[in-house]
Amino acid sequence: MAKGLLTGTGLMLALLLLVFSAVGVGTASAQAAGLKKGFYKKSCPQAEDIARKVVWGRVAGNGELAAKFLRMFFHDCFVRGCDASVLLDSPTNTVEKNAPPNLSLAGFDVIDEVKAELERACPGVVSCADIVALAARDSVSFQYKRNLWEVETGRRDGTVSSDQEALNDIPAPTSTFDVLLSNFSSKGLGLQDLVVLS
Repeated sequence: MAKGLLTGTGLMLALLLLVFSAVGVGTASAQAAGLKKGFYKKSCPQAEDIARKVVWGRVAGNGELAAKFLRMFFHDCFVRGCDASVLLDSPTNTVEKNAPPNLSLAGFDVIDEVKAELERACPGVVSCADIVALAARDSVSFQYKRNLWEVETGRRDGTVSSDQEALNDIPAPTSTFDVLLSNFSSKGLGLQDLVVLS
């Protein structure tokens, strides 16, 4: 094994690959959900390149973004599936973004920047849900200057976002082992996933 592979970002990557093998968290399988590699190949062929360019540009100036995007992706997927519902705003502040577990999430400005660039190139084509997934991959991949895994795209954006669902679904830092195991089991995740993500 190469020196340093399981330290720092290498360890995070190893754990991440385990996580993304189960990223369907509470959703149908990738095939059933219509996810596939190169989903935007015809409708917006430069989509992944645009997202990568923006994310890499921002990660170059702030190395903490990789962890922040991974956390955002996990929190998004753990509530309603990977539907970008964590990005939604509400005048009443009753959305996932405003739930206590999500108040420390960061990187929304970068997601907005990626979305703006994609809208200029391909208006109305690329989902925010895919942007969050790509940002997680691209931010971790930055230091290696290549994609470390393929992201199946084709997610649909959610239109429902509830602070109460986020509060109920995202594991609390004070949860007992039994509560955590039950919480993960309800999402189709097991003991190994719990250990990796804890």
